[in-house]
Amino acid sequence: MALRYALFPGCAAKGATPELYQSTMAIIGRLGIEVVELAAASCCGAGVVTEADPEVALALNARTFAQAEQLGLDVMTICGTCQGVMGAANKRLKAEPALLDRINALLAQDGLTYRGTVQVKHLLWIVVREVGLSRLAQEVRIPLSDFRIAPFYGCYILRPSWDLGFDDPENPKSLEKVIRAVGGEPVAYAGRTKCCGFPIILEKEAIAVAMAGANMKEAKDEGADCMVTPCPLCHMSLDIYQDRAGKAANANLQLPILHLPQLLGLAMGVPAKDLGVSRHLVPVDSIVRRVERSRTPSDQPSALTDQRSAVNR
Repeated sequence: MALRYALFPGCAAKGATPELYQSTMAIIGRLGIEVVELAAASCCGAGVVTEADPEVALALNARTFAQAEQLGLDVMTICGTCQGVMGAANKRLKAEPALLDRINALLAQDGLTYRGTVQVKHLLWIVVREVGLSRLAQEVRIPLSDFRIAPFYGCYILRPSWDLGFDDPENPKSLEKVIRAVGGEPVAYAGRTKCCGFPIILEKEAIAVAMAGANMKEAKDEGADCMVTPCPLCHMSLDIYQDRAGKAANANLQLPILHLPQLLGLAMGVPAKDLGVSRHLVPVDSIVRRVERSRTPSDQPSALTDQRSAVNR
């Protein structure tokens, strides 16, 4: 039986990092996941909106939750930042009846009401808890056994832990479990749970790139072949700004940064072109070539599901 969710792609996956959306759609059917995309949903309000008017941000998220609730589905997000912001908003709405009533008065203008029955679940959470690591391992066609992979969680997917309750913010294990399930070796380094610097990059670029550079240098020094992150904003900080980050860290990094579904797709035998890796600023060619050398004619998943059938529009 397929797992069904209301897909909230967020802004980045349809804007600055469309390869995240592309690679997500390329792999979810193989994991038995079906989605209904919330095409009318708005931004989660991360950062500027939340700081400028917290109640507007709550209303934006309640509107998204209400749309999912109408479908009888939980929300699936593919952005670590969206997960943190939406998870915190959802907890407040469920815990404060007077606040929910006030927000619902605003939603009534749109013909919507949120009753507080929805959960927000990142793809990482879904793969580990609901698909299951054994099912993921069964879909692997090209084990990444030659790769040392550095997990990079970022801030929002782990914090605030009392909202999410999914992983230990000080010593998380979920990305490491996924890396092992696809045959890779996770790299242990302190920077995996630190900030990527993206939240301050427009205001304090020098500080932001120094933070990103320190994290990547540490991973590279520990032997990482590449890095994987569940957050597109972290991906932008680590990929787009890597040249500047390397200079700040006095290091020639050249560290490929993968989105979580790209890592899964490579191990599943999905062609690299279908995962959008050519869009990265730091080339992923070295990783793709090594994966392709491991491919055999039998590296084809059974019961392939066309990615288009996974979306019910």
